Amino acid sequence: MATTRSEATRWRLQEAKQRFSEVIRRAHDEGPQVVTRHGRDVAVILDVAEYDRLKGEQPDFKEFLLSGPDLSDLDLTRDQSSAMREITFGDVE
Repeated sequence: MATTRSEATRWRLQEAKQRFSEVIRRAHDEGPQVVTRHGRDVAVILDVAEYDRLKGEQPDFKEFLLSGPDLSDLDLTRDQSSAMREITFGDVE
C-alpha cells in the first residue's frame, strides 16, 4: 500500500540537513520522507526504486509520435464541391 503525504515522516529542513543519512535510510526502509520549511511541505525524499516506478518509461518524442494511431487509411482529400468563400484583409493594396 502506498504511503500518502499526510502519513509520511516529516522533517524540518534544518533537521533533515543534520540527519540526512537517517532521512535517506528511512526513505529506503519506510517510504517517502517529507521535508518542510517554515511549516510548509517543500520536498519529498524517495527511495530510487519508488522514483523509477513513479517515473515509468518515457518514450522520446519520435517514439511518442510513431506510437500514435495508424492514420494511413484516413481520407485527407478535400471536398471540391463546397464553394470557396472570399476573404478580405482590409485595406491591403
